Amino acid sequence: MTETHQTHGPAALDVTGVVDPSSAPSATDQASLSELRDIPQATVTRLATYLRVLGVLADRDTTTVSSEELAAASGVGSAKLRKDLSFLGPNGVRGVGYEVARLHARIAGALGLDRVHNVVLVGVGNLGQALARYPGFARRGFSLVGLFDSDPERIGVSVGDLVVRHVDELEQACLELEATLGVISTPDEAVQEVADRLVRAGLRCILSFSPTLLDVPDNVETRQVDLAVEMQVLSFNGARNIENGPSSSASSSSNSPSSTSPRNGSVIAP
Repeated sequence: MTETHQTHGPAALDVTGVVDPSSAPSATDQASLSELRDIPQATVTRLATYLRVLGVLADRDTTTVSSEELAAASGVGSAKLRKDLSFLGPNGVRGVGYEVARLHARIAGALGLDRVHNVVLVGVGNLGQALARYPGFARRGFSLVGLFDSDPERIGVSVGDLVVRHVDELEQACLELEATLGVISTPDEAVQEVADRLVRAGLRCILSFSPTLLDVPDNVETRQVDLAVEMQVLSFNGARNIENGPSSSASSSSNSPSSTSPRNGSVIAP
């Protein structure tokens, strides 16, 4: 996975990812966000988790949250949370906590969620269809606008509100649909060719569900999700927990200051 993270201009979004003028950052917020330096990749991952938790709090009409409460709900220590948020400039008031709507807007701006991203998905097999039907993307500011495949039996089939188009139409369709992000869920042997098509169409963000390393220009951001690797990590952690034994785990969880932190490296990587 690439380690580069580029920040974008700030904006205020509601919990669905739609711009909300009522919670727009102040001029001071905009000035501080515009001066953001590169944020470590692990911090970016945790910021996305904080954003999700803040969205849930906003749905519950919670107006303020303490660092301890937000950290516990996100599965990290409060010290790490405060360090992560320090990349966004001054946040919160001592003894009061963080204003949920304002912090949500600041994190969303730092993550580049100042606009809805149009997403195209290539490879509409079992995994692709599951991704196409996932409702969580829209709630977080990602709009799936196109589905593509090369299998004649899939061309013309409706998946949700979209009709699968031939992959040969991909480059022109990306321009017409104003796509900003491409998702690849094809067999491994087709991944590089699809990535090349997306790059030629002008996309600079690609998410691949294949272990195949992509050869792309330096200005193209890629992320890879290898489900087999994730399961191998789970297997290792499970075996380690069995070796430690239940008494050891109970002791460490009761004495550790980060006992609220779940063992999920994909979500809260250090």
